[in-house]
Amino acid sequence: MTVSLAGSPLLTSEQILNLLPHRYPFALVDRVIEHEPGKRAVAIKNVTINEPQFQGHFPGRPLMPGVLIVEAMAQVGGLIIAQMPELPKGLFVFAGIDGVRFRRPVVPGDQLRISCELIALKHKRFGKVRGEVTVDGQRVCSGDLMFSLVD
Repeated sequence: MTVSLAGSPLLTSEQILNLLPHRYPFALVDRVIEHEPGKRAVAIKNVTINEPQFQGHFPGRPLMPGVLIVEAMAQVGGLIIAQMPELPKGLFVFAGIDGVRFRRPVVPGDQLRISCELIALKHKRFGKVRGEVTVDGQRVCSGDLMFSLVD
């Protein structure tokens, strides 16, 4: 297992941008702090009031939309597969979402700890990731995400 030392990231924001196609405002992973290539990753997303979704979700009571929390999990899953040299290069997209549950709101100032594990990979085109998001050790969201390679 590859683990960061002294809190330093294994992957910085710049390195993540080289691995994932997402850009502002949809780049939702700030750094990777643990990584087992092709198996699992743990990443951090710092939630700030400056993010565009908080202008309308909701004025006076900013809450991070659940779909963005799920998207952050998917991006961590994408980092797991982006570093697997045996997979074809291309765009992996959502193919399904199962059993996702939200357990507490996420607000500006929270730091998401996003853990994902690759559960299945079929024909080098389809896969399944199990994800969990916590804030201060409390589970915020968890579930399974399926993805497929777009031709």
